[in-house]
Amino acid sequence: MKNNRRNFIKWSGLSGFGIGLAPSFVLKAKAEEPSLAHIAEGEANKPPHRLPTMIQDYYIKKVRKISKKHSDRIYGLKTKKEALEYQAEIKNKIKDCLGPFPEKNPLNPVITGKLEREAYTVEKVIFESRPSFKVTANLYIPKNNGQPMPAVLGTCGHAREAKSSAYQYFAQSLARKGYVVLIIDCVGQGERLQYPTPGRKSAIKWGVTEHIYAGNPTTLVGDSMAGWFVWDAIRGIDYLTSRPEVDPRHIGVTGNSGGGTQTTWLCGLEPRLTLAAPSCFVTTIRRNLENQEVQDAEQYVLKGLAKDLDHFDFIATMAPKPVMLITQEKDFFDTRGTQETFEMLQHFYKLLGAEENIQLFRGEDYHGYHQPAREAMYGFFNQVTKISNDGKEPDFELEKDEDLWCTPEGQLSNSESLTIPEILKNKSIEIGKKRGKVSGSNLKKALVEVLCLPEKFEVPDYRIYRGRKETLFPRPYVTDMFVETEPGIHNAVYRLTEENIYSRPHGSPKKAILYVSHLEMDDELINDEKIRGILSDHADQAIYTCDLRGIGQTQPNTHVSYSIPYNREYFYGMLSNMMDEPLIGKRTYDLLCILNWLEKIDHTEITILGNGWGCQPATFASVLNKNVKKVILKNALSSYSDIAESTFYNWPVSAFPMNVLHHFDLPDCYRELERKNLEILGFWGAEADQDKK
Repeated sequence: MKNNRRNFIKWSGLSGFGIGLAPSFVLKAKAEEPSLAHIAEGEANKPPHRLPTMIQDYYIKKVRKISKKHSDRIYGLKTKKEALEYQAEIKNKIKDCLGPFPEKNPLNPVITGKLEREAYTVEKVIFESRPSFKVTANLYIPKNNGQPMPAVLGTCGHAREAKSSAYQYFAQSLARKGYVVLIIDCVGQGERLQYPTPGRKSAIKWGVTEHIYAGNPTTLVGDSMAGWFVWDAIRGIDYLTSRPEVDPRHIGVTGNSGGGTQTTWLCGLEPRLTLAAPSCFVTTIRRNLENQEVQDAEQYVLKGLAKDLDHFDFIATMAPKPVMLITQEKDFFDTRGTQETFEMLQHFYKLLGAEENIQLFRGEDYHGYHQPAREAMYGFFNQVTKISNDGKEPDFELEKDEDLWCTPEGQLSNSESLTIPEILKNKSIEIGKKRGKVSGSNLKKALVEVLCLPEKFEVPDYRIYRGRKETLFPRPYVTDMFVETEPGIHNAVYRLTEENIYSRPHGSPKKAILYVSHLEMDDELINDEKIRGILSDHADQAIYTCDLRGIGQTQPNTHVSYSIPYNREYFYGMLSNMMDEPLIGKRTYDLLCILNWLEKIDHTEITILGNGWGCQPATFASVLNKNVKKVILKNALSSYSDIAESTFYNWPVSAFPMNVLHHFDLPDCYRELERKNLEILGFWGAEADQDKK
């Protein structure tokens, strides 16, 4: 275990963000630094990086098209009837994307302590949102009020102490004005670390890192981190409405940043809400993509773009109930997108006869729930509930963190509450028992469905670059080509030869070996002795190598903000999942198109050699393509269940097909390939050190 945690840190390049996600920083380093062998030979060439903006440009084009279609439809709504029909439609879409949710279990709430203050009482509450999965919360109850009161669920953004952080400001203020407030810790923060170690520390890092790291493998069983966050909040509302102090006619929600995310998603799912104020989140998906705004796993609605959903739709689902959007002029969430969403909402609310119920507050500050924004929220909520005329925030002091803890040490222990990795493990085991072995036509059908592959694969067009000499490769001459598998997507392919070829590749000999790279074929052709040896052993065959989309020559140079966990492979992996076009599926599609291209050239007996990340598309394509006669896999992933059932892993989310474990697992594919002379040169398990050759 210790070795693997060190490995996470090594991968991240920053000890504060030790996480085993896709190491775009590793890729970048390899792409920019020529090998020592090149320097010794005095060669000027270094690994080419010809299409660094390809992936970003590809997704921008697709998302802009989706965004325009979406806005055209909204502004095309002309009547109340049409608006209500649209609302009913998107309610079902949202449920499909964020569910399925578990059955509601007993909350089993426990009050572990109380704070008595002049105007209110704070109860320290622990409840179960899922069986044995506990949520820590503080319940603020105004004093001297004998009638049921309006209630507000407070959702926390990124703050280490969560409910006991500065988010106390709005909890205390609302309580003084007569609101019952429940503020909850989200997973990975406060008292709810999912990878706890002694001393209230996370084995990887609280917040962003835990959200991403715990969230990625949930996709393997058909869950999403967004669904996990939302469910905790829904059960929080269950607890609020169970309290006699609460008036169920007025249930609000507010939160900032990550809390704004939870507030937004709840608007689309929770019919008991009567008012809401999401702060510093609502914009448009298009603006986030164009600004390279990477977010946590719970901030991506998987398959949402495929269903034409945007932030607008979650708020529109709540219409005509009152909602205030809060944005900041200097925020990294683009306020242009907030304005665009607000204008669409104005149009939608107007159709429902409630234009006054959608409001926008634009502050002049940076990202955060600053006092002017909080006071705008107080005034807005008061207009609806009539509980108070006071929209100002009083002077007060924050409580000490430890005074608001629900547990003695400020952390739910493993003995007190299950963690997401533990629940995921149990679910994976249960799914595996029900699934059993999958083979033959059933396996092929499952591959097509899970990877979202088309029924037919065209023979792609390709570009040819001037041939070059590369004496450090297994063969001394290289013909550089880019095979275009769909508009805007070009896969780098090399033909390695004994003599320079300036023209198109020819089909002699009939047999060919195709190498599918791990991170970058140039580096691996020079420095991976095992790969070099295998290619040299196939002297009687034509040699081709390829970097699939987003790998090697097309690895994005996208600037991503914040920290290492928000890396490029994660960014585009999650974006592709939002489009229901998993990146591993698109890479498999690329490879199948390349195989069709090789057949067109007259290579009809193919050996596929996959390495590391390249093993999965190599495996899937080999199961589906008849011309693949032999398969060699080096450092293949052992199984998806190995990741789902391990606490720690070293694989990117782009390698995780959504909901795959309900349909098949990798050992099913390996058994199928035994008839194609499958040779596996070592497995990489969940926690494999992927720096090793």
